[in-house]
Amino acid sequence: MSKESFRDEVAEFTEDVGEIENAEHSIITTGAAAAAARESLEDYTLRFAPRSYRKWGPGVVAVSALGGIAYLADFAIGANIGIANGTGNALLGIGFFAIVIILTGYPLSYYAARYNIDLDLITRGSGFGYYGSVLTNVIFASFTFIFFALEGSIMAQGLLLGLNIPLWLGYLLSSVLIIPLVIYGMNTLAKLQVWTTPLWLVMMVLPFAYLVFKHPDAVGDFFAFGGIDTATGEPLNKGVSFAGTMLAAGVCLSLIAQIAEQIDYLRFMPPRTPENSRKWWLAMLTAGPGWVIFGAIKQVVGLFLAVYLIGITMDNAGIANQPVHQFVEVYEEFVPHWLALTLAVILVVISQIKINVTNAYSGSLAWTNSFTRVTKTYPGRLVFLVFNVAIAIVLMEADMFSFLNNLLNFYANCGIAWIVTVASDIAINKYLLGISPKKPEFRRGMLYAVNPVGFGSVIVAGGASILVYFHVFGDAIQPYSPLVALVLALVLPPIIALATKGRYYLRRTDDGIDLPMYDEHGNPSDERLTCCVTGIDFERPDMIASAKPGPDGEKQYISSLALSCDRSGEHILPEQKSAGTAETTDIAVKDGDATTG
Repeated sequence: MSKESFRDEVAEFTEDVGEIENAEHSIITTGAAAAAARESLEDYTLRFAPRSYRKWGPGVVAVSALGGIAYLADFAIGANIGIANGTGNALLGIGFFAIVIILTGYPLSYYAARYNIDLDLITRGSGFGYYGSVLTNVIFASFTFIFFALEGSIMAQGLLLGLNIPLWLGYLLSSVLIIPLVIYGMNTLAKLQVWTTPLWLVMMVLPFAYLVFKHPDAVGDFFAFGGIDTATGEPLNKGVSFAGTMLAAGVCLSLIAQIAEQIDYLRFMPPRTPENSRKWWLAMLTAGPGWVIFGAIKQVVGLFLAVYLIGITMDNAGIANQPVHQFVEVYEEFVPHWLALTLAVILVVISQIKINVTNAYSGSLAWTNSFTRVTKTYPGRLVFLVFNVAIAIVLMEADMFSFLNNLLNFYANCGIAWIVTVASDIAINKYLLGISPKKPEFRRGMLYAVNPVGFGSVIVAGGASILVYFHVFGDAIQPYSPLVALVLALVLPPIIALATKGRYYLRRTDDGIDLPMYDEHGNPSDERLTCCVTGIDFERPDMIASAKPGPDGEKQYISSLALSCDRSGEHILPEQKSAGTAETTDIAVKDGDATTG
C-alpha cells in the first residue's frame, strides 16, 4: 500500500470516527435534553417559567409562597438567641435581620417575578457567570437541607411527646413523608399551601393572643429577661450591647437564603400589566421581602413563649426552645392536657410539612441545576430530592438541634455573602453605575464561564467572615462576622466591576434571534420557536440561535435547556469581541427598560 493510500484511509477512518462521535454526542444531548424537558413541563428545573404555564393569579402565588414560611424554626431561633443573649439583644438582632432581608430581598424578588426566573438564573447574569453560580447553588442547597433537618427535628420532638415515637424513627418518618408530596412540583405544592394556610393561622395566632390577654404580666417579664447560662442553668443579666445584638442577628441572618425559596414560587407570577399592576406589586412585595415581617414576628413570639415557660419553672429551661412544648403550654391555658398535646402535635406536623415540601423541592432544583450544568447530563430531579433528604436525615441523627446556634451562625456568613452580592450587583452595578446589563441573562453561550465580580466577591466576603467567626482575628471581632460578610459583599461587586470595566458580564450581546425578547409591557415574550434538538416548542426568552446550521443551511434555534446538555458544544455561538464591556451594555438591554416604576 502506498503512503498516499494509507493517508487517505486514515483520513477517511478519522472522519468516520468523528461522525460517530458527533452522532453519539447528539444522541446523548437529545436524550438528556428530552428527559429534562419532560420533567420541566412540571417544575422547570433548568430554565425560566414560560407564560403558557403561569396560570395562577398574583394572590394565589403570594399565598403559596407565604405558605412556605409556616416553619416553626423561627420559634426555636427566637428562643435560642433570647436565652443566650437576653431579650434586649434578641429584639435588636431580629430588627437588624429584618432590615437586611427587606433591603436585599426587594431587588431579587422583583427580578424573579418580572422575568420569571429563579435565583440561580438571576445569579448567573448578576456577576457570577454560567458556571460561577454553581458555587451559590451549593450554598443554597446547604440551606435547604439544614432547615429541612431543623424542621424534621421539631416534628420528631412532637411525635415523641405526643405519640411516644423514638426520635430516630421520628426523624425518618418526618423525612420520608415529604418525598411523595414533592415529586409533582408546583401544581401540588400550590394546592397544599393554599388549603393548609387558614388552619395553620388559626391554630397559631388565636392561642397566643389568648395567652397574652390572660397573662398581661408576662409581657413585663419578657422585656426584663436577661438570658440563661445553658451550661449551669443560672439566670443571667445581659444588658444590651452591640456585640450581643450582632450575635443574635448572626443566627437570624442564617435565614437570608429563604428569599431563594420565596423566589421559587415568585417566578410563576403572571405578566405585569396596567390592569393587574397594583395586585402584582402587592403580591411581589408581600411574598418576596415581606416574608421577613412574618418571620420576625414568629421569632419574637418564640422568645416570648420560652420566657413564659422559664417563668413557670426553671425546670423548663432545657425545653423552652422546643416549639412543641411551647404550644402545649399555650393550649393548656384553655383545653385539657390531652387535647392540648393533640393540637400541638397537629400544628407541628402541618407546619413541618408546609415548609419541608418547599425545602425539599428547592433543594432538588438547586442540586439538579448544578449537576446538569457541570456534567451535561440530566439524572432527574427525583435523584437529588432523595439525596437532599438523605443529608437532612444524617444531620438530624447527629442531633443538630443541640448545636443549632453554632451551625446557623456559621452558615449565615455564606448566605449573607451570596445574597448581598447579588443584591449589590442589581442595585448598584445595574441601576446606579450602569455597568452590569439591566436585563437578566442566563443562557449558555451568552455568558462567560465565570465572572470575577460576583464570584470573587462571595469568595472574599464569605472567606473573611468565616475566618472572623473562627476567632482567627481575635475574640473581640468574632461576634461581628455577619457584619463583615455583609459589608464586603456590598462594596466588593462595584469595586471589582469598575476594575474590570464590566468585561466579564456578557460573552455575546446578540442571541441570533430577530424576534423581540419582551412584549409591549416589558414582560418576557410568549412567541414560540422550535428547538432543533428536542423538537419541542419553547418561548422566545428560553431560546438562542444554534451555531450549527440545519440540513439545508438554514438557521436553527436551540433551547437553553437543550444547550445545557450539549456535551460537544457544537451549538454554542462564538464569542463576540468586546461583548461584555460597559460600552455595549445598552445593546444588551435594547428590548425594553427594566425600571421598577
